[in-house]
Amino acid sequence: MSLLPFSVPVSFPVPTQSSSLPLPPAPSRLIALLDPRVPFAIKRRLVEPLLNRTFAAPLEEGEFDALEGRRITLAIDDVGVALNLTLESQRLVLCREVGEATIRGGWREFLCLATRREDPDSLFFQRRLLIEGDTELGLMLKNLLDGCEEGLAQGRLGEVLMGLERLTRRD
Repeated sequence: MSLLPFSVPVSFPVPTQSSSLPLPPAPSRLIALLDPRVPFAIKRRLVEPLLNRTFAAPLEEGEFDALEGRRITLAIDDVGVALNLTLESQRLVLCREVGEATIRGGWREFLCLATRREDPDSLFFQRRLLIEGDTELGLMLKNLLDGCEEGLAQGRLGEVLMGLERLTRRD
């Protein structure tokens, strides 16, 4: 027995493929959108501790000493991000000044370099990663990165890089 004097048809929308939520932006697009909006001071607080923990042993052993008073730029062209790095008091720091040498490439190439998915020499030989400017300084950094047996995919930075690698499979 109905409490209403008339019948009201009730229908609920059935979700279809076209009404599903859109996928979030691919990581490279998300980074390209966010990077210009993040203040430099925040970038420093995020990036520097990761770099200095990741390279703690080579920094302590003086392997980055050639970067003291010099600058190098890592330019990730397809997302429009450039990190300018220098060494101050045995610590890697982000700086605003453009590097004397630039290592340039795409998002995936840097991810392959960091996770050791591909041989660093192959990435450079195939011109997927390029060194511009002071090539001696660029090669020093490339060789230092190449010397990291397990790549950069260690600790917290490794977790972030491996997560990004999984996300980029759809990028």
